[in-house]
Amino acid sequence: MAHEIMTTMQKAFEFNMDRDKYGTIAEIGAGQEVSRAFFIAGGAAGTIAKTISAYDMTFSDVIYGPEETRRYVTESRLEKMLDKEFKLVVERVGKNRPETSTYFAFADTVTAKSYSQRGECHGWLGIKLQLTPNAQPSQIHMHVRMLDDTNQQQQETIGVLGVNLIYGAFYYHDDPKRLIQSLGENLNRERLEIDMIRFFGPDFEHVDNRLMALKLVEMELSDAVVFNADRKTLIHPSELLYKRDILIARGLFKPVTSVTHDLMNSGMEIFRTMQNVNPETAMMVPEISVADLRWLDQLDMKDILTRVDCLNLLGYPVIVSNFLRHFRVRDYLSRYTTGRVAFVLGIPQLTALFNEDYYEGHKGGLLGAFASMFDSDTNLIVYPMHTAEHPDEFITSENFEAPEPLKYFYKYLQVNNKIVSIEKFDKSIMYIWPDDVLKKIEKNGGNWEKDVPEAVAEEIIKEQLFGFNTVQKKN
Repeated sequence: MAHEIMTTMQKAFEFNMDRDKYGTIAEIGAGQEVSRAFFIAGGAAGTIAKTISAYDMTFSDVIYGPEETRRYVTESRLEKMLDKEFKLVVERVGKNRPETSTYFAFADTVTAKSYSQRGECHGWLGIKLQLTPNAQPSQIHMHVRMLDDTNQQQQETIGVLGVNLIYGAFYYHDDPKRLIQSLGENLNRERLEIDMIRFFGPDFEHVDNRLMALKLVEMELSDAVVFNADRKTLIHPSELLYKRDILIARGLFKPVTSVTHDLMNSGMEIFRTMQNVNPETAMMVPEISVADLRWLDQLDMKDILTRVDCLNLLGYPVIVSNFLRHFRVRDYLSRYTTGRVAFVLGIPQLTALFNEDYYEGHKGGLLGAFASMFDSDTNLIVYPMHTAEHPDEFITSENFEAPEPLKYFYKYLQVNNKIVSIEKFDKSIMYIWPDDVLKKIEKNGGNWEKDVPEAVAEEIIKEQLFGFNTVQKKN
């Protein structure tokens, strides 16, 4: 059911009229647009105890303590601001207000466009709040990329987003999905990207932060989110990808099969030997795109999280994205790393890459997409596939037949080592196809366990994933 969207001023005014809510707004960078919205709406004197803006680093350090990294647009800084301001508001007015009062502190630390700012414009926003009187506080933190062209527009964006967060935290706290959806209200997607959100504290113990991150992708508030390999942690992309050499395997991974695992391992062996790749820090990262699933109306984020879990079991971090084409993934990685990037892929994906229909609607078509993907040091590492007619014969990148108009272009990429063939692979498992394995799992038979890594098979059985049912197993 569609929700009627309130304007930013309507949200701020309704919040101001609730006299049981009282707190502080602290902002570093990008003006004081969040507090300004509440003051313009009217009635803020009954809701806002204090606003503060500490632009100077020395003043900021005196108030909130120094940052060892000397970086101020960080989650660490946000936490210090929230802890300090929440503690102060409770200590100073907690005994003087009605027993029905609940308290909050909102904070943001943002770097926006300026004469000196040439890097990424981004920020951390958060709120620490009581949802019932005298309760232990809970928190929401999020990271945002600001995409507007001017400083003023970026300030406006932070103002709207901050109001959305404060309002949503209080009024939609029992429906985190609705809360996340509300964050983008009164904002065009082209203006910002929210690539990280975390809920914690007693009122959010039931919230699965990894699933909430996937909601950002589902609602197109984020291009992509990143999951650590520990099956627990949602991390900011820069924490995982910064200056790393990265091998990407794109797929649906429903389920991850032994062939997929061999593809990733074989590709990684080659990637580590490439020029300028640090073999000690090079990293294999599977990526799941929901773009096709969205188009097919088959988007189920709990199902996606199941696939992430299975990949995590094998020791891989995972990216879940809205990217349809490979060059979009390459552009995304370039935000966070200057290291080498390569894609490991099978023959079906290679065929799609050289199919001009795949680029319908993209300005520049196939050549434009390849130019974007290979504008820096990028490679395709290709895993073979057996032929349908002769299972002992294999299609490789060496004998792959590109469409007639692209044969010389394909040859050019080969000669310049942009396309590299995997020669060491497990021929005994080449019969395995994910769709066949999934059908066997759904029918609870067919000895499918030998077609997936052992840890994945155990997880599927234990958690009854992908339609598996232990009650009736057919042989």
